[in-house]
Amino acid sequence: MNPPIKPIVRVALDVPLATLFDYSADESVVPGQRVLVPFGTRKKVGVVMERVAESPLSATRIKPVLQVLSGSALLSARFLSLLKFCSNYYHYPIGQAVFTALPTRLRADKPITIKPILHYRLAGCPPAIASLPKRKVIALRILEKLAAQTCNLQQLKAISATAATQLKWLLEQGWVESCEAHISSPGLPMGGAVVAHTFANAHTLTAEQQLAVDSVVRARGYACFLLQGVTGSGKTEVYVHLMHQMLQRAGQVLLLVPEINLTPQLEGYFRNRFPDADLVSLHSGLSENQRLHNWQQAQSGAAQIVLGTRLSVFTELPRLALILVDEEHDTSYKQQEGLRYSARDVAIFRAKQCAVPIVLGSATPSLETYFNAQNGRYRLLKLTERALAAASLPTISCINTKQTQMFEGISEKLLREIGLRIQRGEQSLLFINRRGYAPVLMCTECGWLSDCKNCAGKMVLHLKDKRLRCHLCGYQVRLPRACPGCGHADLQPVGSGTQRIESALRERFPDARILRVDSDSTRNKRAWKIMREQIQAHEVDILVGTQMLAKGHDFPALTLVGVLNPDSALYSADFRAGEKLFAQLMQVAGRAGRAEKPGEVLIQTAFPDHPLFLCLQNHDFAGWAATQLAERQLAGFPPFVYQAMLRAESKEETEVYAYLNQARVAAVGLNRAVEILGVVPASLARRANYVRAQLLVQSGSRSELQQFLHAWQPSLNNIPAQKLRCSLDIDPLEF
Repeated sequence: MNPPIKPIVRVALDVPLATLFDYSADESVVPGQRVLVPFGTRKKVGVVMERVAESPLSATRIKPVLQVLSGSALLSARFLSLLKFCSNYYHYPIGQAVFTALPTRLRADKPITIKPILHYRLAGCPPAIASLPKRKVIALRILEKLAAQTCNLQQLKAISATAATQLKWLLEQGWVESCEAHISSPGLPMGGAVVAHTFANAHTLTAEQQLAVDSVVRARGYACFLLQGVTGSGKTEVYVHLMHQMLQRAGQVLLLVPEINLTPQLEGYFRNRFPDADLVSLHSGLSENQRLHNWQQAQSGAAQIVLGTRLSVFTELPRLALILVDEEHDTSYKQQEGLRYSARDVAIFRAKQCAVPIVLGSATPSLETYFNAQNGRYRLLKLTERALAAASLPTISCINTKQTQMFEGISEKLLREIGLRIQRGEQSLLFINRRGYAPVLMCTECGWLSDCKNCAGKMVLHLKDKRLRCHLCGYQVRLPRACPGCGHADLQPVGSGTQRIESALRERFPDARILRVDSDSTRNKRAWKIMREQIQAHEVDILVGTQMLAKGHDFPALTLVGVLNPDSALYSADFRAGEKLFAQLMQVAGRAGRAEKPGEVLIQTAFPDHPLFLCLQNHDFAGWAATQLAERQLAGFPPFVYQAMLRAESKEETEVYAYLNQARVAAVGLNRAVEILGVVPASLARRANYVRAQLLVQSGSRSELQQFLHAWQPSLNNIPAQKLRCSLDIDPLEF
């Protein structure tokens, strides 16, 4: 008698193959489980994606599932559907897409212990406050907070960084006890009875803010809103009131932010506004255990608010009620390797999938988003004034660098204004988007430049370390004493970076308190937190920084912003350069005058009459966007076409161009309604000794482009590419 045929499950594995793998399994194995399976001579962790009645493989070739891995809850059918969409749309192997979305600990077969989510409360009779030693200030604050409500550890850490140590002492004394957090059922219907929670409603909304909140709250099912608000208009306050509404419905909220540097201050802000809400953050700064713990809190339904960077868009949220994408225009939302997804676009798909509203917030929305709002695909909500009645938009003016005296790259007028701010006890910010001392070192005799031997770029001078560094590949050398080309000793720095500007300011204002903020100065883990506290405490007179300071920060004493060297973007080959520059300058200008004192922005440029600067001075985003959209329509650029970029790189130039030319021939042979451009070098034609080139395909129809890509993919798989790094980038941002 033949043995009964076991069910077949299709498993996603972390391998670069665009297929699922069939295994036999018991009836108990269901989609969403992590399993251990044989794969060749190895054992690999996989995720069961579906069950099927039969397999095209013969029974002798189908191996059994070895083990169902414990320690994690099932991945929901909706979540698996999201990952299938990403694999299909971004043309990335399904297994690698699945494992990209999971926390690192869930990608391995090591045992996982799910720790209970603990809350803390007063136990028995706590001591009289007066009896506590005076040195136990933090313990006293913990007791006071627990007297009002139960809290988890993260909520108590908002009191002090030493809260964990003091909590342990209170537990040992028997004055505090732990209890498992109550998790609401994921199936709890939303929109019914109001769920009570503490909301520290510290601000009265303006009429525009209230209209925005009401519009989103009234939405039923999926709706995409563009919240376009000038800098300082209180977009975060709108987010807070929307969160309040969704928490009342027992829903979960996902808030995406573009950079890890913005998460700590936002986390503290939201904890203060929702002191009894369970909030978790997800970003690359967490340890593997912390990320897993926070991810599982969200998956279980315990975390009510999830705050994170782009990868957090793949967080399981059973009661998702609202998605917020702050600074939606930011290019940080686009992953540039592996699964090249846009977190903003995936968030929009997810909102549609879950039938919930999504809010895209920005002072300078991307032109794709703005175009969708103009044609009615998204709903446009505007905040045209700053939230504080006493605060007004800063005045913006240009300094013509061709007609003014300069001191180390800083105009005399800007230096005078900085001096006035120091006298008045106000803060100034000088924005230059180049770190290091100077972008390049040059020989005045033979014209030698500090080229990187591995890249098509230049090596940046870091004078303090006496090094030349390539910011692209990391290669560095000692600062030469003489020209490597002719031996001449006169080597001069060309251009300015943050370090050179800092040095010039120290020479001009020897008594001023100057702080440089860039990726070099904030390399240590706590450096940026300490710097931010110094700025808030008014222990800094002049800030010198890169784009780290351009967005999301509120420094009330900052009244002057100076912008140095913005002109290179005006003649860039990148068609998005103007859009990025306008957004960047509008964001950094928005740091000035956010409180009662008026703000001023001075932009040093050789082209003061350029339309971009004229629109900036009038805070006219709509005018600039209209100009850019008209140019893009004539040129046939997004949002009027949809694009896909095939990239290849290798140490052998001939292999790169042979592969791409074969790919182009295969594309042309499909005879589809798409435009296939020629094979060209990448904008950075050589990086880390790899030659780089690309092939662009575009179409006026997204569906036509996708159909073409699915038909093209088998041909790409059949082209020999053993020594190549190849990638297909859908909706590319970099060229």
